[in-house]
Amino acid sequence: MPNPESKITNLPSSATLRVALVAGEASGDLLGAGLIEQLRARYPQATFAGVGGDAMRAAGMDTWHDASELAVMGLSEVLRHLPRLLKLRKTLRARLLDWRPDVFIGIDAPDFNLGLERTLKDRGIRSVHYVSPSIWAWRQGRAAKIGRSADLVLCLFPMEPPIYATHGVDARFVGHPLAEMLALEPDRTAARDALGLPQDAPVLAVLPGSRLGEIGRLGDVFLDAAARVADALPGLRIVVPAANAACRAAIDALLAQPRFSTLDVRVLDGQARAAMVASDVVLLASGTATLEALLAKRPMVVGYRIAPSTAFLVRLFKLMKVDRFSLPNVLAGRTIAPEFMQEDCTPGNLSAAVLHWFRDPAAADALQPVYRDLHLQLRQGASATAADAVGRLAVSALPAPPVESR
Repeated sequence: MPNPESKITNLPSSATLRVALVAGEASGDLLGAGLIEQLRARYPQATFAGVGGDAMRAAGMDTWHDASELAVMGLSEVLRHLPRLLKLRKTLRARLLDWRPDVFIGIDAPDFNLGLERTLKDRGIRSVHYVSPSIWAWRQGRAAKIGRSADLVLCLFPMEPPIYATHGVDARFVGHPLAEMLALEPDRTAARDALGLPQDAPVLAVLPGSRLGEIGRLGDVFLDAAARVADALPGLRIVVPAANAACRAAIDALLAQPRFSTLDVRVLDGQARAAMVASDVVLLASGTATLEALLAKRPMVVGYRIAPSTAFLVRLFKLMKVDRFSLPNVLAGRTIAPEFMQEDCTPGNLSAAVLHWFRDPAAADALQPVYRDLHLQLRQGASATAADAVGRLAVSALPAPPVESR
């Protein structure tokens, strides 16, 4: 891990910085809090304001609006809240232009933040976009558009800055905060004890997604696959973490079907990370959860389905630019996790791939050094590295100190 102190000795810690941040959901709130803490360590006189949640408030930010006001998902929900979101962005833009921060940091939420960043950048305010959209997978040409909005892009993954470089955009790989939070050697025994699972039983963690739409498309398929694994593997225990009450209700409704009545399955309220660490194999939807499974050092099978109309457009316009879509495979540059997309995401394919991991422990063990290397690659002191980059950009915008007359 880099030593952050070694990289900031040339920056004036006495600088009185004004830093504005906008985060729109829980993950962004945590990223923002870590960044604020590191910036405050470098610039004790700095002030922070904008949009955030409990974590950013606890770190000392003056929250003009709560992050929950931005946290909408899905096309229909966005459309329903669009007038309110546009009004919020207009109000926020005016307040930011009046406050004149030395740097503005939009954390994720690209649909909301990139337009705001573009306006502020055009008005002479340095702008940063923290967490690159998945340009490595979808529409790489977006990198140029993002560069028109942001002076600096902070990337969580190493394959992203080279894409921005081809468009002349300053992008830095800072590492992923999850790599700092998860231990290099996960404790399966402790995780099983915490969840009340027997140490000697085979355990499958099933994560069909954290949104109702994902559970609607994948929940039945995943549970059908789990039932097939259970038929072939006596004594199998299945744990299904639910992201929230609505997701739990949807999962419970699926499990109420008679065909799943014989499954030994527990639905958990949250605790996804503990469920992964406690498991032998993870069956999960593509997304950030696959990175957590990698950091938990567990063999996994990845499935995903999008709406048929969306899939048609993706294929028609060739929007997907990669042969592999799950993060572990993209980071490794090869297939280390079987992945099944759209029509290939079937109970038969998923269960066969899951059973392979249970039946071939040597193959699962061979993943461990690969997982460890990737974990170390992502463990770059993300908040500290991001703070160094933001500090340099912000300080470069400060007026030069007056020259003393002799």
